[in-house]
Amino acid sequence: MGTLTALTPASAPADTQGSTYADTYSDADARAYAFAADARPVPGAPGTTDAALLEPGGTYRSTLPADGAAYYRLDLDTESTAYVSATAVPDPAATVSASDGIKVSVQDTDSRSCSYDSATVGASRSPRPITAWGTREAGKARCEGSGTYYVVVERTGATAGPASEPWELELTVATEPRTARTGATSAPKGWDSASPAPPGDEPERRPGGSGFDTATAVGQGVWTADVEPGRTLFYEVPVDWGQQLYATAELGSASGTDGTGHDFTAAALNLSLHNPVRALVEDAGTGYDGRQQSASLDPLPPVDYANRYAPTDRVRGLRFAGSYYLVVHLAARVAEKVGPGPYGLTLRVRVKGDARNGPLYAGRSVPAGLFEITDGERQASAGGTGGGGGAMTAVAVGGLGAGTAILAGLAVWVARARRSGAGGL
Repeated sequence: MGTLTALTPASAPADTQGSTYADTYSDADARAYAFAADARPVPGAPGTTDAALLEPGGTYRSTLPADGAAYYRLDLDTESTAYVSATAVPDPAATVSASDGIKVSVQDTDSRSCSYDSATVGASRSPRPITAWGTREAGKARCEGSGTYYVVVERTGATAGPASEPWELELTVATEPRTARTGATSAPKGWDSASPAPPGDEPERRPGGSGFDTATAVGQGVWTADVEPGRTLFYEVPVDWGQQLYATAELGSASGTDGTGHDFTAAALNLSLHNPVRALVEDAGTGYDGRQQSASLDPLPPVDYANRYAPTDRVRGLRFAGSYYLVVHLAARVAEKVGPGPYGLTLRVRVKGDARNGPLYAGRSVPAGLFEITDGERQASAGGTGGGGGAMTAVAVGGLGAGTAILAGLAVWVARARRSGAGGL
């Protein structure tokens, strides 16, 4: 499982265009992104000629230059759809603007683009991990052949340039096989778009993980944690075929105050949902002035294979079952405007609907089991394993015996180990 990797804070003055919390926090290491422990180092080439190969099922660690692009190579067949994610990690002390971000494209050998996606830091102007993705979809007229393809990752925004520091990257590659039989070729219509009441269960404490690989497993329920300004928390939720996911993040009131006397922080809290290949599905945010505030994801359709044919990204992203990720970020500027915290976070998660059978695939995903939910993962989501120390760490849970928690952790460890292997199609 993942280990916490420290990023060395750089000295960067704060100005009206960017944000830094280096002066507020000297322990930036504790707020660094946790790269996957098994991530293989790979260089980002300045062009296609020397591009390093990324293999399906692999997780990689690289560096994105402040100016220019990083190129990587894929060798793909005609039968599977390939997905690539790139998570860019600015230094926690970096100065960033709202437009700073990355763009990711998958291209063929004739420079034709198979897909394009981008992600930005956004209005919070707070240095945080941001993720964009690319795909080569089987069966489409564009980029349908087997052979060599290239992944191109570029910096965008106001601070991109020679004077800026490079960002670290975590890259993943996955493949999805074709289905054994032809199904619907249009997205389902008429799904229930009403937001159900958020769960009112008694809250249980679940500290979030520091990266996708160390995301804390949670299921339906009410979960609490502490979050400091500048920190990003990761949670993993199993969502099966036919199920709908709803989530709300609540930031508690500042201790001992009714919010008066504090400056308002725009885009203080951000809640985002990523699918099993880490593609962004939906996000929501809210400002903060010391009084409690919440951010809720808009209603999303049930997970369905045919969602990939929808015209909008937020529906297309719900194209397969598996582990979905809820990512919560509290802007660094909250420390300046309201106080250093930590602040109470409440995450309300509802998974609606019964699981149903998914499509019959003609082969196996790489990594294996990526688009499946195991019984062990369901148990772990109730037991809250994972996060920080990885799934092998049993988190103390009220009403859950230590032996049960450890078994649930072992079940998730086995499932993730199975997924990390590049099984064949």
